[in-house]
Amino acid sequence: MTADAPSTPRTIAVLGATGMVGSRVISEALGRGHRVLALSRRPAGEHPSVTSVPVDAADARALREALAGSAGRPDADAVVVALRTEPVDQDFLVSTTRTVLDIAAEFRIRVLVVGGAGALRSPGDEEILVADDPAYVPDALKPVAAAGVSQLRACRNHAHGDWVYLSPPALLEPGVRTGRYRRGTTTMLTTDDGRSWISAEDLAVAAVDELESPGAHTHITVAHADARGGPGPAS
Repeated sequence: MTADAPSTPRTIAVLGATGMVGSRVISEALGRGHRVLALSRRPAGEHPSVTSVPVDAADARALREALAGSAGRPDADAVVVALRTEPVDQDFLVSTTRTVLDIAAEFRIRVLVVGGAGALRSPGDEEILVADDPAYVPDALKPVAAAGVSQLRACRNHAHGDWVYLSPPALLEPGVRTGRYRRGTTTMLTTDDGRSWISAEDLAVAAVDELESPGAHTHITVAHADARGGPGPAS
């Protein structure tokens, strides 16, 4: 799959704007002519199309003020949740995601959550989640994987219907933007030799593609363009 031509410029809020994924989503969005509302504790850098809003994601009131906009009209058309904590804090991740969904439901804002690979079905055994497959998740990473599963569950249990959960593959790291990727739904994508990976840059391409042209599925995954898909729709 390759990136399409830019759509009409819109404003995309990015929560976790200075992180590995959030910062690359901002760069990708700017490259396509979108405006960005960068939400983070630290400034996200200077750019004429970026409005940096210092906000603590754990502060529900501050987050609401940041997304609600002036005169009760939201400043953003969509919000990307790209949060990570070290060490992992499942309660924070789930509660913040719910807060964003609450706000988005009120103001009819689309939500894209960059979640975890643990919520996907294992390509080796579709009866189990990646979070429960030791081939992909050693004991040390189980808390991280479990947090992603709980975050997806929070989305599914929320009344807001306009959201999508984007699971990365097993390995997500900074790299090269090729603009190409393999897209799937609920099963982890792997290459013929069993690898499951993508660059953070190409994950950002996929995220902005999804915001510009929403698909039919609420849980999607992407991987390097050489990956093969599991059962189910892929494009």
